[in-house]
Amino acid sequence: MSQIATTDDVFFNRAGLDRPRLQSIVDEALHGADDGELFLEYCQSESLSFDDGRLKSACFDATQGFGLRSVAGEAAGYAHASELSEEAIRRAAETVRAVHTGRDSPMAAGPNRTNQRLYGEINPLAEMPFDDKVRLLADIDAYARGRDPRVRQVTASLAGSWQAIQILRAGGERTADIRPLVRLNVSVVVADGERMESGSYGGGGRVLYDGLITPDYWHAAVDEALRQAVVNLDSVAAPAGEMAVVLGAGWPGILLHEAIGHGLEGDFNRKKTSAFAGLMGQQVAARGVTVVDDGTIGDRRGSLTIDDEGTPSQCTTLIEDGTLVGYMQDRQNARLMGMTPTGNGRRQSYAHIPMPRMTNTYMLGGDRSPEEILSSVKSGLYAVNFGGGQVDITSGKFVFSCTEAYLIENGRKGPAVKGASLIGNGPDVLTRVSMVGNDMALDHGIGTCGKEGQGVPVGVGQPTLKIDRLTVGGTAA
Repeated sequence: MSQIATTDDVFFNRAGLDRPRLQSIVDEALHGADDGELFLEYCQSESLSFDDGRLKSACFDATQGFGLRSVAGEAAGYAHASELSEEAIRRAAETVRAVHTGRDSPMAAGPNRTNQRLYGEINPLAEMPFDDKVRLLADIDAYARGRDPRVRQVTASLAGSWQAIQILRAGGERTADIRPLVRLNVSVVVADGERMESGSYGGGGRVLYDGLITPDYWHAAVDEALRQAVVNLDSVAAPAGEMAVVLGAGWPGILLHEAIGHGLEGDFNRKKTSAFAGLMGQQVAARGVTVVDDGTIGDRRGSLTIDDEGTPSQCTTLIEDGTLVGYMQDRQNARLMGMTPTGNGRRQSYAHIPMPRMTNTYMLGGDRSPEEILSSVKSGLYAVNFGGGQVDITSGKFVFSCTEAYLIENGRKGPAVKGASLIGNGPDVLTRVSMVGNDMALDHGIGTCGKEGQGVPVGVGQPTLKIDRLTVGGTAA
C-alpha cells in the first residue's frame, strides 16, 4: 500500500464505506452539538530489534478503526471501534448523541484550510525489503563490536509506521493526512574490569528509511553511542547541592518540554491546574527567553500537516522575551477559553479522544556562544544528555536524571559525573536563565510524549543555556 494516492482509496475504495451515507450519519449524530467529528484511521507499523548478535524480535501490525466524538460545552461523548463499517458507525452515533440531547447549538465553524504538505505520503515499510532491514541491524552490531574491544552488548532497533487519516465534520467538510514515521536506535554497553556503562543514540522523522540506512548515518550513530558509554566509564560521583547549571543544546530541551511545555497546554490552564494558569501577559521567564511550539517544520517527528481535529498546524509563540503570550489549544478548550485553536489537538489513535498536545517545542536562540556561557561558570554542572524524568503539572516541580554530564571547573568542562539529577520548579527555573546560546538545535527525532495514557511523537530543542541556580541531586559522599 505504498503508492496510495489519497485517503479515499483507503476508506471508501478498500474499506467499502459509502461517503454520502457516512456523511448523513455524521450530520445526524452531531445535530445540536457544539462541535465534533468522525475520525477514520488506517495504520501499518513494524519494529525490528537486534540484540546479543541476533534478531531478537520482528513485529508487523495493521490496525484500522474510527472514533466519533460529539462535544457539548465541557462534555464530550466518544465512541470508537476497530470495525470500519456503516453499521458500527451508526451504533456509535446513537451513543454520542446522548451528550447533547435537548441542545440546539450552532455547530462551531470548521478549521481553516491550507495547501501545506510537510512530509511525503509513501509508505516507508514497503520501500525496503525485510532481509535488508535485518542485514542493516546485523551490520550495526558488527561495526559497534569492531570499534572497541570493551563493547559487551549492542542493541539496534528499526521502527516505522504509515498512518492514513480522514476527518469528517457535519455539513460535508473533510480533511485528510498521510503520515510516515521512522526511527533508528542504537545502544552500546562497554566494560572495563567489573565496571559497565552504556550509551545510546537515536534519530528519525516523517521520512523514508533512506536517510537512516546510509553508512555515514548509522556509523555516526554507533560512534556517538559508543562515545557516551566510554565517557561514562571514566565518570566520577556527581556532587549534590544548589549550583550553576549549563544545559547543552538539542535534546536537553526535553526538560523544557516536560517542566514547562505541559503547563502551557490549554486544558490545564482552562481548569486552572497549571502553574501558569492566570498568568497570560505576565513575565514568567527571564528576558531573552522565547519558547515556541512549531508543528510546521518539514519532515520532523513532531510535525503535522493537520492535527487530529483537522486544524492546520502552526508555529505558536508561548513565551516571548520572558512574557507569557500563548497556550497550545485544541478546538474544545480554545472555544471554552475564548481563544483560537492552534493545531495542537492530538490523539494516539482512533481509540483516543483528542486533547491539547505539543508538537515540536523549543526555545529560540540568543546571542551568546556556548564557549562564552561555559567560561562564565566558575563551578557548576554541564548537563548534555537526559534520561527519564517526572513532572507535577500543578506545581511545576520536576526531577530529571542526566545520562551525560560534566563538572564545570574554572570555566572549563571537567570530568564526567555519574548519577546526577536536576531538581526544580519549571516556572521558577525560567526566571533563573541568565545566558541563552546562539546554537539552537532540535533533537534528532526520538521524542515520544505521554499524557493521560496517550503517547504521541514530538520534537524538542533549545540552545545552550545557563541557569544561575538549580538543585543537583548527586551520588558523591
